[in-house]
Amino acid sequence: MVRIAIAEDNYFLAKAVQEKLSFFDQFKVKFIAENGKLMLDKLDIDNSVDLILMDIEMPEMNGIKATELIKNRYPQIKILILTVFDNDENIFNAIKAGADGYLLKETSPDELHKGILETLEGGAAMSPSIAFKTLKLLRNPQDFKEKEATQEIKLSTREVEVLEQLSKGLSYNIIADNLCLAPGTIRKHIENIYSKLQVHNKLEAIEKAKNNRII
Repeated sequence: MVRIAIAEDNYFLAKAVQEKLSFFDQFKVKFIAENGKLMLDKLDIDNSVDLILMDIEMPEMNGIKATELIKNRYPQIKILILTVFDNDENIFNAIKAGADGYLLKETSPDELHKGILETLEGGAAMSPSIAFKTLKLLRNPQDFKEKEATQEIKLSTREVEVLEQLSKGLSYNIIADNLCLAPGTIRKHIENIYSKLQVHNKLEAIEKAKNNRII
């Protein structure tokens, strides 16, 4: 029996993955976590998991940061990225964080089954387009580094306002009052800021924004 955990913030997509796995009696889904932080919390209670299917874009803690932390804490657990994002940056960062494979969500049940078994056997399961891009990154790592270094960060005026408020140590509720917005809207802006800045927490966001003279 292969014990699997799923990290996915979208309820319907998580159920779709679970349904794909249900075609195979050898797979057992132990639990589903809505983000990387919850996945870590669940593993701290019970880490008897063979493999994690990890989404990338999730609130609180994304899949790349979660992969890095889980691999440091539970190196025996295989992590297979399962996402819709196939850009060079995510592929590079996921592999760097310790991911054992990288599949796209459009993967069929049979391909997912094959990818899980391949990963558990020590292989590196990848969708064809991901494998091609990975080879390009390995052949021309300097091209990616130069592209990464020159990438322009574009935040909206409202996102800059939220970030400036955040840098003052204000809570979400106070920022919401100051900008006449709902707390939930502030959280969404902050998620977008983290994504655009490619950071995982408030301190990293503020530091990167200051270094790039955004605030």
